[in-house]
Amino acid sequence: MSETLAPSLPLARRSSRLKQFYTLTKPRVVQLIVFCAVIGMLLAVPGLPDIKLALAATAGIWLVAGAAAAFNCVVEQHIDAKMARTSWRPTAKGELTNAQTLTFSAVLCSIGSVLLCTMVNPLTMWLTFATFVGYAVIYTVLLKPATPQNIVIGGASGAMPPVLGWAAIRGEVGAESLILCLIIFLWTPPHFWALALYRAEDYRKAGLPMLPITHGAAFTQLHVFLYTLVLFAATLLPFISGMSGWIYLVSAIALGAGFTGYAWKLWRNYSDALARKTFRFSIWHLMLLFAALLIDHYLDPLL
Repeated sequence: MSETLAPSLPLARRSSRLKQFYTLTKPRVVQLIVFCAVIGMLLAVPGLPDIKLALAATAGIWLVAGAAAAFNCVVEQHIDAKMARTSWRPTAKGELTNAQTLTFSAVLCSIGSVLLCTMVNPLTMWLTFATFVGYAVIYTVLLKPATPQNIVIGGASGAMPPVLGWAAIRGEVGAESLILCLIIFLWTPPHFWALALYRAEDYRKAGLPMLPITHGAAFTQLHVFLYTLVLFAATLLPFISGMSGWIYLVSAIALGAGFTGYAWKLWRNYSDALARKTFRFSIWHLMLLFAALLIDHYLDPLL
């Protein structure tokens, strides 16, 4: 019996270590980033983009985004350890050393950058690397611990995926991709402030100047609502600019009304449960909005 179990122990430890490294890449966050980048790729051309080019771009963007997430885990390990939402991360629990995590981040970033430069184009590589710096350094190191507007300013890097995807296929930054970038930029504050509202105590313990901590819950609730109104208007730009048709417009209005409705209720009758629902709906809002844009892109010319 012991002879049977003995060889499996190193394998189990190896599997656990691989899972720890995978966790550093914040898979769910990176999935949304890659999804938005792929939408940018698909919208960049009338038909389907070159499959090999799209796959190389997707892999490269995923690797660099994962590298940025791992770097973030190193910088915020002491903060993560104080917050229930992030205390399980390997760096917060001391399961991985800083040297291991930084090496992992550097390897991912290097492989991703080389892949983008050699198999996609240099513009996409530099834009993706700039996004890495914007998130991992400017947002994480400089803005997040310093100002309650960290999400607003730092949201610029998080809004870049459609631009990266567009640049990968077209070799340029188009106006259409900047509209998508603007939508994500305006979506980011109400999305994260909804989270910050019901996780306010966590952020207070961690010493981070999130808006509910510095300006109070009521002020934050109002700004969530105001941002959803501006976001609602911005989501109409693809139709107004001729980038999309009626399928997208109907979807954008329905989704915008839903997000604004949640934000209104959050402002007028707050509860942690409602803030949690608003946060979750915001994720679906963005995913379904971009999915509608993609469906419209392929179906509208046939109608």
